Amino acid sequence: MTKPQSHAIFGAGQVGHKLAQLLVSRGHHVRLIRRSASGEAAANLTWMRGDAGDRQFADEACRGADVVYNCANPSSYARWDGILQPLCTSIREAAGRAGARLVVLDNLYMYGRPASSPFDESTPMNPCSHKGEIRAQLARELMDAHARGDVRATSGRASDYISPDTMRAIVFNQRLFARLAAGKPVELFGDPDLPRSYNYVGDVARHLAVLGSDPRADGRVWHLPPANHGSTRALVDDFAAALGVNARRRRVPKWLIRIAGLFSADIRAAREMMYQWEIPYAIDDTAFRNTFGVGASAIDVIARAAVPQADLLLAGAGPR
Repeated sequence: MTKPQSHAIFGAGQVGHKLAQLLVSRGHHVRLIRRSASGEAAANLTWMRGDAGDRQFADEACRGADVVYNCANPSSYARWDGILQPLCTSIREAAGRAGARLVVLDNLYMYGRPASSPFDESTPMNPCSHKGEIRAQLARELMDAHARGDVRATSGRASDYISPDTMRAIVFNQRLFARLAAGKPVELFGDPDLPRSYNYVGDVARHLAVLGSDPRADGRVWHLPPANHGSTRALVDDFAAALGVNARRRRVPKWLIRIAGLFSADIRAAREMMYQWEIPYAIDDTAFRNTFGVGASAIDVIARAAVPQADLLLAGAGPR
């Protein structure tokens, strides 16, 4: 049995909270840190509320931790610059002062438009968006800090999420699964027939826990195993088959996204990332799977977790 450790998780969003639950279930002591109101305490789970960008608070949050996880993001997708950089720097430096290993959850924005697909961790960082430039800067700073010995660090990079219990994923969110289960058309962006990776949030939490428990992860970045290795259309079809329903789809036109952006700063900010649905954008997770022997959840497992009545649907009952 694994010896219980102390873990500090910055960010109690869709991944951080699941990671906390997973680590607690394994007998570890978890400190879950967020800026807004704290959640309900439980056995081996402590909530802390404060500004992770504040050195004193970050030190307090990391004190005594064996592993620190950075799953934090600014609350607004439209406002990263000047917020994300000091936040990540503060967490990184606090983890180093605490003598803890640091696991950073990251995305793929720093790659820009890769020359080939699927692409692995050796792909050059060549961002083509402002958000990508920020992510590239932070990625370099993390590995530089590890090389200097300031902190023992690793990073897990994931593509867009399959997040069935929230609306925060851009495609595979709560709305898509509810519409799919009800037989209604689901909305897709860009070219749905291009290769496109998606990571299930439950797997992302599980894979971060792997990085946090295995020192072989230190000093490099890892592509976390995605739920699929095909197209967006194929993934929708796979979920529909797992739920025993027929998939219906419709593409969201660019003009509609532009109009929606007039009323939403977050949608305006997301428009610069739409290129990811207009080119092949699939990740190679071979290094993670071969090193740690862990892959992604099966589609039917994700489907059962995605829809509250999935078991009824799979049994042939319930709404069609």
